Amino acid sequence: MQISISDEKTREMLTEILIDLIKTRKELFSEMIQEALEEVGLANAIAEGRKNEFVPEEDVFALLDGDSA
Repeated sequence: MQISISDEKTREMLTEILIDLIKTRKELFSEMIQEALEEVGLANAIAEGRKNEFVPEEDVFALLDGDSA
């Protein structure tokens, strides 16, 4: 016997699973999002430093900490 699930049903099931995981593991998802944003900020600072002058390390950390530089 073979079980077949449509693409639409698969999407629905995955969506339900992700929503449930986000609700039950809020801290984990919060940490993941925070780390991703920090990585993007660091990548942007590096890219900006490569286009112009190098960005001082203090400025990079100030941006990551949310302080105005």
